[in-house]
Amino acid sequence: QLQLVESGGGLVQPGGSLNLSCTTSGFSLDNYAVGWFRQAPGQEREWLSCISTNAVSSKYVDSVKGRFTISRDNAKNTVYLQMNSLKPEDTAIYYCSTYRTFVNDICVSKDTRYNYWGQGTQVTVSS
Repeated sequence: QLQLVESGGGLVQPGGSLNLSCTTSGFSLDNYAVGWFRQAPGQEREWLSCISTNAVSSKYVDSVKGRFTISRDNAKNTVYLQMNSLKPEDTAIYYCSTYRTFVNDICVSKDTRYNYWGQGTQVTVSS
């Protein structure tokens, strides 16, 4: 069974940092692009970032560019989201998701492309 597990969330002060991890079980990440999404209370799910299977390509939504960095370690079946300069408006549940592809150097932001989802990890930015 394909599973994704997010970790690394928590409570952090404004300006602080967190490093989220998304680890898979039941399958290898080698042929899967990975995206990070978030959903704040009362808001729709928002795509944040994605990384291609070979890590050559990554994309970010404008609101996190320059603050968040996505990376992956296929040997560990893990994708990371390093989040710096966090703001109260970054408070949300953060999800990783993935889809299988043999196009190695592209990832997409359209969430309907993503097939498998983790349960999410809570990030709270507050003083």
